[in-house]
Amino acid sequence: MDDAANAFIEIFELEGAADGPLAGLTFCAKDIYDVAGHQTGCGSPDWSASHPAASAHAAPVAALLAAGARLVGKTHTDEIAYSLMGVNAHYGTPINTAAPDRIPGGSSSGSVAAVAAGLVDIGLGSDTGGSVRMPASFCGVYGLRTTHGAVAIDGTMPLAPSFDTVGWFAKDLDRMDRAAEAFGLPSAKGSEPRLLLPVDAWALVEPGTVDAVGPELARLQEKYGPATPIVLAPDGLSVWFEAFRVYQAAEVWQAHSAWVEATQPAFGPGVADRFKMASQISTQDWKAASEVRDQVRARMNDLLTDGTMLVLPTSPGPAPLRITDNAELDGFRARALHLLCAAGLAGYPQLSMPASTSEGAPVGLSLVAGANLDRDLIAAAS
Repeated sequence: MDDAANAFIEIFELEGAADGPLAGLTFCAKDIYDVAGHQTGCGSPDWSASHPAASAHAAPVAALLAAGARLVGKTHTDEIAYSLMGVNAHYGTPINTAAPDRIPGGSSSGSVAAVAAGLVDIGLGSDTGGSVRMPASFCGVYGLRTTHGAVAIDGTMPLAPSFDTVGWFAKDLDRMDRAAEAFGLPSAKGSEPRLLLPVDAWALVEPGTVDAVGPELARLQEKYGPATPIVLAPDGLSVWFEAFRVYQAAEVWQAHSAWVEATQPAFGPGVADRFKMASQISTQDWKAASEVRDQVRARMNDLLTDGTMLVLPTSPGPAPLRITDNAELDGFRARALHLLCAAGLAGYPQLSMPASTSEGAPVGLSLVAGANLDRDLIAAAS
């Protein structure tokens, strides 16, 4: 394989089952998933050096192999998957072939780059805060964050376990749905959704991106009827974002503090700051964030009944340029999480669809549904 996209950290082949819903297709695995006999590096040389090679496949890798797909290697990720940009201080930044002067997004950066470049049919990623949805938008492909807990994630490096989900990328909805079948997700119910338009989320999006995704929104409304305008977060999306930021950070520190303190890893910019912040989250702050999370779940549960779906831009704008400095990237990340945090806090599935381009680069439109309606999202997008 000619990895011109710098998507892979390791290239090898593992044959899948002789038949199954993914027979004849290839996939790659983000380097937080264990593959028997191979190192799981998690985007960190220090993690790789301090952990043995995997003794068994992670559950998502095993599921895709059992469904007939062939694994062709492991792909780059942001350090400890704690970012959304796809910029890794140790291994570089994969190429976004849809916009080579722009970043691919992360933390599933290599998997989205491999799909966008046509190197694999399915890119196995993970989504805690948006690490499938935003790269999909940046690179002009489909990306699904699954319902939390719907797909077994054993054998995977945890980031924030109550948010961590399996997700994947593909260039078309047929392969998206075949992967969903391979993971055993329930078939779509077949009913047409009612659309909700969260005006407070749309207000956070750059005007050029609003214009770019407008025709795709119009097509959805032509099919399913006018989207009903609502205020998603009556107390403000900034409140939801802050609850996500604190709750996620507390779980990250709980998962990795022992390793960080024992190893003293040499984190790159941004990641180092986030780990420092995570180490300072108080029990009181975590509790307050938990109370907001309960309120968000109740609000989302009330809104997304009977197949109702939110429709909103995946990202506030197209991917930042590769030359963007770290401070600007962190600012973009924060703005993006205002849009992405709702599905994460609720544990709900979200599908990012390629919509159009803004400033010459891809932008995506998302559908969010209630729990376990993952394949309904794919059917609605179809």
